[in-house]
Amino acid sequence: MKTARKGKAARVKGRTAQQKAGAKATDGELPQWTSAEIAEAFRRFEAANPTPRGELAHINPFTLLVAVVLSAQATDAGVNKATPALFALADTPEKMVALGESQVRELIKTIGLFRTKAKNVVELSRRLVAEHGGQVPRSREALEALPGVGRKTANVVLNIAFGEPTIAVDTHIFRVGNRTGLAPGKNPLEVEQKLEQAVPAQYKRHAHHWLILHGRYTCLARKPRCEVCLIADLCQWPEKTVAK
Repeated sequence: MKTARKGKAARVKGRTAQQKAGAKATDGELPQWTSAEIAEAFRRFEAANPTPRGELAHINPFTLLVAVVLSAQATDAGVNKATPALFALADTPEKMVALGESQVRELIKTIGLFRTKAKNVVELSRRLVAEHGGQVPRSREALEALPGVGRKTANVVLNIAFGEPTIAVDTHIFRVGNRTGLAPGKNPLEVEQKLEQAVPAQYKRHAHHWLILHGRYTCLARKPRCEVCLIADLCQWPEKTVAK
């Protein structure tokens, strides 16, 4: 019970931090980006990294789905350390069901919330077999109906596995959207909707990856690396450390 309470507290704290960041950025303090500025930002991202890739290791759509479910409240690096042994034994829903919850739990015990995640992984695998012929569905609604799968997870799977131009707003994209003024919003859905409207169609396929990588390696939470930022001159953040 102590672990569950701690996990719930961490999730509430995370949502509160996101809401505060969003509120600060949507108070009307930041000038709105023009369509030309948005297009220029993504032109630069594409020039620097034409074919960005997600950093979660996977073999197929099913293992991608599992990896994304495991990555909630955890780092990609931490998930990637645990999944090779798991996927060596179970790279299909049928094999995951046969492996069973206790073995899955043992294999992913280094990942946060591993007990709940093991239960979800086995149950979503069972549902894939029973309801989808062992295949990962290509609709957001069907994905979100699976245990442990929310809108962000569904968007990641649709984007990476099936090439859909979806934008999954994690903490990195939420921060970048609000801090720069590119897509301010009080919650992830607001940021997602603004990005959907603002990002030019030609860049939507990879927008999710460019923004995550930008937030993960450049627009850091505590100390942004403005001096090497590709879009520093476009960014509207008043505390940036380089001049516009």
